[in-house]
Amino acid sequence: MKPDALQHPGWEHYEVDVEPTMRQLMAQASLEATPSQVLGLAAAPEWLMPGTRIYVPFLPKSRFEETLAACERLQQWGMVAIPHIPARAVPGEAQLSQWLTSLIGLGVYHILLIAGERATPAGPFANTLALLASGILAQFPLQGIGVAGHPEGHPVATLDELSDALIFKREYARANQVELWIVTQFSFDPDIVIHWLESYRELLGPVPVYLGMPGPTRLKNLLFYAAQCGVVASMAALRRNMNAAQLLKPWTPAPLVEAMARYQMMNPATPFRGIHLYPFGGLKQSAYWLQGKQ
Repeated sequence: MKPDALQHPGWEHYEVDVEPTMRQLMAQASLEATPSQVLGLAAAPEWLMPGTRIYVPFLPKSRFEETLAACERLQQWGMVAIPHIPARAVPGEAQLSQWLTSLIGLGVYHILLIAGERATPAGPFANTLALLASGILAQFPLQGIGVAGHPEGHPVATLDELSDALIFKREYARANQVELWIVTQFSFDPDIVIHWLESYRELLGPVPVYLGMPGPTRLKNLLFYAAQCGVVASMAALRRNMNAAQLLKPWTPAPLVEAMARYQMMNPATPFRGIHLYPFGGLKQSAYWLQGKQ
């Protein structure tokens, strides 16, 4: 049986005024920014609004000190820095404690805990569950932990494993009294995302979900990143009825935001709470788009 939101063909065409909800989703959106993008800015840019949540990845072949420096810069500019902590990139408990001590010293109390892309763990943590179970995070005054969601599936983990992992993380958050939220891998097909939200609604419970989506960019770039990130279902949907000339056209997340705004209005109990932009077309371009500027 299809989830409630998908049982009514044409639901996306219901006559509702989605503009206010769209504007709210865009105004409250978070962004992803690499350390080099942040550290390459000489001063606080006028196109990044104070209070914006900026996720800073710890990229493969980079040093965590770069992520730390970017977080410090963002905090000084009045942003809310949220660093990625990839469990498989942590070399050891002592190093992790040092990183967390530094982050707390900067006023960073929220992190995004992910498994990471390393084939072989750099230290004792094979995944996020092992890191949480170590108890190290509980030794620091973290206020919130974000974790990853996978509407289009996971390259390694099965659905049962993903469900068990979410149950473990919810229990960890409850026991340690920290906020837990989900940021999803990026997707650009609302039907896939909504189906995932409805299928996992009971399991998600009160955990808020922030949908990852690409910022405005060329279709050619979008397909490249989709292939790199294993976003197979969305990519297949996008390729339908598309010719070579369309690859050079710009892609904008506006239709996806509109679809999600409509879904949220029709399903106020949904765990979907907001959007997170991956700025494949550039940080400034995505920030301008969120503000309604081109």
